[in-house]
Amino acid sequence: MHWSDTFLDLFDRCVAAYRGGNRDFTTYYTAHDLAFLESIGCRQREFFDFVEDFCEEGIPSPGTALLVASVRRDWMLAHPGEPRPDVLLTRDTIPTFGDTLDGIAYLPRILAKARAKLRGALDPDLMFGCGGDRKFLREHGGIHPADFLREVWIAGDDDRQVADWVRARYTR
Repeated sequence: MHWSDTFLDLFDRCVAAYRGGNRDFTTYYTAHDLAFLESIGCRQREFFDFVEDFCEEGIPSPGTALLVASVRRDWMLAHPGEPRPDVLLTRDTIPTFGDTLDGIAYLPRILAKARAKLRGALDPDLMFGCGGDRKFLREHGGIHPADFLREVWIAGDDDRQVADWVRARYTR
């Protein structure tokens, strides 16, 4: 079985648990599931957040969750042996909703979350691809969350490159 099939099977099982009334995501996963999530760089809570949003809002789709997970997995494969950072991006250290970068509101926040997501440094209480992120991406040209993550990866620490990329999609 390919890892993507495992991901989607797990997503379906978690959706069934959620729709069955179980909101305790810590009971969703077997030891095998936990090892799988670790192998692709996905935290339990993060996976649950995608499931919960899908069940409650219909978005992001399982395919979108898979594509976002694939970028993180690819990043891990490109950086073998690199441990997750000890310091996480938290609610106390993330840029605010009103912060701007090159005149683009919210960009510093989603950019910080994307970088933390790639490195595995996103606090479980934060989600890359949350409703606010989806609103930002939708309003700036309908950017797919996985495409945004890949652009952040390509840009490295170059904030201006990401701002220019977002602006180019918004003005199309």
